[in-house]
Amino acid sequence: MSATGTTAFEQFPVRVFGGPTALFEYGGLRFLTDPTFDAPGDYQRPGALLVKTAPATGTPADLGPVDVVLLSHDEHPDNLDTSGRALLADVPLTLTTPGGGERLGGGAKGLADWESVELDRPGGGTVTVTGVPGIHGPGLREEVEPITGQVIGFVLTGEGLPTVYVSGDNASLDAVKEIAARFAPVDTAILFAGAPRFPVLFDGEPLVLSSAQAAEATGILGARRVVPVHYDSWAHFTEGRDQLVAAFTAAGLADRLDLGDRG
Repeated sequence: MSATGTTAFEQFPVRVFGGPTALFEYGGLRFLTDPTFDAPGDYQRPGALLVKTAPATGTPADLGPVDVVLLSHDEHPDNLDTSGRALLADVPLTLTTPGGGERLGGGAKGLADWESVELDRPGGGTVTVTGVPGIHGPGLREEVEPITGQVIGFVLTGEGLPTVYVSGDNASLDAVKEIAARFAPVDTAILFAGAPRFPVLFDGEPLVLSSAQAAEATGILGARRVVPVHYDSWAHFTEGRDQLVAAFTAAGLADRLDLGDRG
């Protein structure tokens, strides 16, 4: 039952490593989002220089076993870097975009919007992971994807389990409304935020949720708890922890904000 029902789920810990990378256990399975463990420095990609400003708060060796990687997209080094790619070889399943599934091969599987996979839980039963829409910039998908590529989010559900939403690099509140129409209320939302911007792209509008948009998404989802990621450790992330706290406080949602376990 969700947070609006008579029974509140115990909140499971989410370990945040910086950037978009977080580790959590759900239904007895261990999930990792967008693995990025490379050192600070300059990372060139076509049309943009990405500057990593801080190291992750842990290393791949600190993770322990990972059952599933939930990969928003594979094309940008601030979501999947060299060490992250190496890590995928040791993970049984990586769920990602359809294009990413083809590019990565191996244990990677692409999910279309609303496509689901069922994963066996160690103690019996299943976890269902559903791919959900994301748009990596402002505007319509057909206008944005040729520039920034495909992205995907995920919703995790299971009998007797809370509903979890992992947004990936999504900037669209319309996509959030579509997801809420099917899955709200959400118990835990891991929202990618940080309002990343490049002056040469979309007139400098955010490519992922701003802090204010993350607070708005929280209301749309009816989310009981929000763990933000993707707001630190890179120079193009223009809004950090202080802006998130201010936005959630202004929206009367400060009690929903959980900055996760770090280190």
